[in-house]
Amino acid sequence: MDQGIKGVYGISTYNKPIIYIISDSIGETAELVARAAASQFNHGGVDIRRVPYVNDTHEIPEIVEEASAFNSLIAYTLVIPELQEMLVSEAAKYGIPTVDIMTPMLDALSVIIQARPRLEPGLVRRMDDEYFSKVEAIEFAVKYDDGKNPKGIKRADLVIIGISRTSKTPVCMYLAHKRIKAANVPLVPEVAPPAEVFALPPHKLIGLTIKPKQLHDIRKERLNTLGLTSSADYASMERILRELDHAEQIMQRAGCNIIDVTNKAIEETATNVLEIYYRGERHVK
Repeated sequence: MDQGIKGVYGISTYNKPIIYIISDSIGETAELVARAAASQFNHGGVDIRRVPYVNDTHEIPEIVEEASAFNSLIAYTLVIPELQEMLVSEAAKYGIPTVDIMTPMLDALSVIIQARPRLEPGLVRRMDDEYFSKVEAIEFAVKYDDGKNPKGIKRADLVIIGISRTSKTPVCMYLAHKRIKAANVPLVPEVAPPAEVFALPPHKLIGLTIKPKQLHDIRKERLNTLGLTSSADYASMERILRELDHAEQIMQRAGCNIIDVTNKAIEETATNVLEIYYRGERHVK
């Protein structure tokens, strides 16, 4: 839950109504419907929050619990019946109204076409593959940024690993604009990386490293920007060397390609990543 809009003891002090858009794809269809409806109330001070790529029933309780802290309703475009049933059931526990955007249209079409729908998420995107694949990749990079959810590792086209401030996130966003679904996982000595990392083929896992001196300067500047003392452990050379050594061990164990990002622009690093990825894809095929 967004910590910036919680009050004392975790109780929400955010009064604006919220429409949660839950989708097994990018959620664009439901958002357009929600915005059109809200416009009839002069938008009614309504906020819209999109939760894309919900493909597992285990994700739903947490999403609904978050929504329960607000004056909210849930609009959804879930074509898989199990996901629909779980969502409606969980929302009913909190008295949250739900709106099924897709099913009435699917039912009506089934009558006139005299066929059952395929019930496959994301088919509409094939109408404009280039545009929607880019949107999908951007949404993917956001959802699976900084190791937020290990499930993204298996679904990613490629995964970037490295220590803090080695440009993992901007590289993933650049790749997303090339329609590559990239996730990234931070490497820190105190936390073991997800086991899924070590199961990836070499061309789908890229390690980013950097020279200690440049990283030291970058981290000091980052701390200064945040108004923190540059003497913090995060920017100490001892800490940096320990992190780099740990990351190198992980990368060697995983057998991945390693790119040194020292003095490299994001575009140059991303180009190197794509060369490795496409070379590996050709070899696999």
